[in-house]
Amino acid sequence: MRRMAQGTVLCALVAGLSGLGFSNVGVKQSAVLAREGDAVTGREIYVNTCMLCHGIDGTGVRGLQFVPPPADLTSFAVQSRLDGSLFRRIHDGKPNTVMGAWKHALSDEEIWDVLAYVRTLRIESPGQP
Repeated sequence: MRRMAQGTVLCALVAGLSGLGFSNVGVKQSAVLAREGDAVTGREIYVNTCMLCHGIDGTGVRGLQFVPPPADLTSFAVQSRLDGSLFRRIHDGKPNTVMGAWKHALSDEEIWDVLAYVRTLRIESPGQP
């Protein structure tokens, strides 16, 4: 009987913990909440702030000798990243590269707009979804 009671308690505990995995209980709310940006406004910001290093087409400016070079924004490596990850990269910059933090120059809304424009730079190829 005691073994049966322990099994019941264990099952209830596992079920309760599993339920927490599907809820927001105990989960810290992220400061970065995904939103849809305006790609038209984002293009304007991109041209004025990002194009110098990433180029007009997002593939980088030829002749710049940065090590490592600026990211190719059309690449699968960039385009496959989640929006929140790209937002943080623009917001906080990337350590040990020339990609600085834009959080002091751009509002969160402007960063989402740039991100929306960067998504338009994706090049579809047969091997990519």
